[in-house]
Amino acid sequence: MARRSVPASPVRPEQVVSTRVLTLPNLVSLVRLAGVPLFLYLVIAHQDVAALVVLAVGASTDWVDGQLARRLNQVTRLGQLLDPVTDRAYIVVTVLALTVSGVVPWQLTGVLVARELMLAVSAPLLWYHGYWSLQVHYLGKTATFVLMFSFPVLLLASLSPQAAVVCWPFGWAAALWGAALYWYAGILYWVQVVRVVRETRAGR
Repeated sequence: MARRSVPASPVRPEQVVSTRVLTLPNLVSLVRLAGVPLFLYLVIAHQDVAALVVLAVGASTDWVDGQLARRLNQVTRLGQLLDPVTDRAYIVVTVLALTVSGVVPWQLTGVLVARELMLAVSAPLLWYHGYWSLQVHYLGKTATFVLMFSFPVLLLASLSPQAAVVCWPFGWAAALWGAALYWYAGILYWVQVVRVVRETRAGR
């Protein structure tokens, strides 16, 4: 059965998906993905300042690969896979590392990991009905951006008592807001999955 993806909105001609692998946006995504194990190693090695720099760079470049892909007309199948995988890897690995380090409580980790498990269940369901994936919703990207902003802010607050006065409230406000948006986007994704499955079954 041929695999296909379902866009959340009509795809413009200049956004036709390519099967190319060697593109600048894909390279950016791979570099960002490589930052995940690097960040984890630095946390384990107690290189907190270096870990903060890697996390800040990874968070601040979240939008770069997508923007490059659209501006250079280099939207690829690999890029559509790498972008959400990289975002989720950053979120899960970062929140686990920060929990182990005592920066954030386990409750936040449980909320975010539970959301990832909820979405993971949808993957085999989509594959069974002939789809690779559904297009990332803008709310999901917004939630990811907010969470990725909150993590380095919270880490900085834990490293600097002077910065903590400002960083703790801002970091937690962003983390809680991001977690709520993250779950809301996940629910919308599941609604889309159910719609696609029903339409596919009805068309058989």
